[in-house]
Amino acid sequence: MEFLGTLVIILIATSLFGHIASRVGIPAVIGQLFVGIILGPALLNWVHANDFIHIFSEIGVIILMFIAGLESDLTLLKKYLRPSIIVALLGVLIPMVLIYPVGIVFGLTQFESLFLSVIFAATSVSISVAVMKELNLLDSKSGSTVLGAAVVDDVLAVVLLSIMVSLIGTKAGTDTQIPLALTFLEQLIYFAAIYFVMRFIAPLLARLGTKLLNPVGPTIMAMILCFGMAYIANLIGLSAVIGAFFAGIAIAQTHVAHEVDQSIEPIGYAIFIPVFFVSIGLSMSLAGIEHDLLLIIVLTIVATLTKLLGAGSGAKWAGFSSNEAYLVGAGMVSRGEMALIIAQIGYQSKLISDDYYSAIITAIILTTLLAPLLLKHAARHINY
Repeated sequence: MEFLGTLVIILIATSLFGHIASRVGIPAVIGQLFVGIILGPALLNWVHANDFIHIFSEIGVIILMFIAGLESDLTLLKKYLRPSIIVALLGVLIPMVLIYPVGIVFGLTQFESLFLSVIFAATSVSISVAVMKELNLLDSKSGSTVLGAAVVDDVLAVVLLSIMVSLIGTKAGTDTQIPLALTFLEQLIYFAAIYFVMRFIAPLLARLGTKLLNPVGPTIMAMILCFGMAYIANLIGLSAVIGAFFAGIAIAQTHVAHEVDQSIEPIGYAIFIPVFFVSIGLSMSLAGIEHDLLLIIVLTIVATLTKLLGAGSGAKWAGFSSNEAYLVGAGMVSRGEMALIIAQIGYQSKLISDDYYSAIITAIILTTLLAPLLLKHAARHINY
């Protein structure tokens, strides 16, 4: 039962640091992310990224994105679909174009530099969701655009990763090619099936939940849908959070939406979501950081600016005001678990060498730490 002791330490520390962060005027998420850095290998080395942390953090991010879907306005998401696509495309293109030469300058091969650009083209909106929820911006014009862009961004990241793994497999003469056409077809079918989930399956599960002789029947049915859609999304190469997000949107269209929200939010924010935030900080290590310090600094600055300017210019092009475009750009800066997963897959597929892996992970975490601060700053100039 050692994991219970670890969980107690995490919950105490995240509660304390989240409170302190809120008191000094910065998002509580920043405090919780720092807990992982302080308790993990980077500093105290008390908590390690084991199977327990991994499973709880996966559940945490799935619940976080389910709540985001549950509290999103579907009408707004549809309305801002075009801006979302433009934001995602420019938010991927500009980091890829400008991060590639950074890799070349620091001695990475052309393949490694290309993969580096793929890593930092990704966006993890889960951190931004937590901050926008805290700032009451989740269900707004900018918030809806960030959520929509994150879905498109995730699909683009999966496609780029698949192509990279396929290319390196061909180059190395190994059997690592991914059937891209099949992957695309599966993903298209998945997105098409979301309509039927919203129209028929979610209302059916909501009715079944209310008929169960169980005080939390609707919530149980909602969680079955959430985890089921997340699991299937993962099976076909998408991020599980995409499935959870659309499950939340589906439940939001039913008569049990408020009841489910009231039930699941305390569970998520009391246990699982804090572990997710801590898990990101646990990935950071300061071992040998002095040798890669310049690379880390340059990568962090370029990664932050390219996503901020790329996604922000996409929003500006779509007709948003300068302040709204800044907020959208800030909302797309976080790389979080999405970039960490891509980096890990690439590392295992020999797309990146040992010499640069730690520096890349550190830069990913630093951009994730900067994102909530940028969002808070951008939010000061927004009046919704």
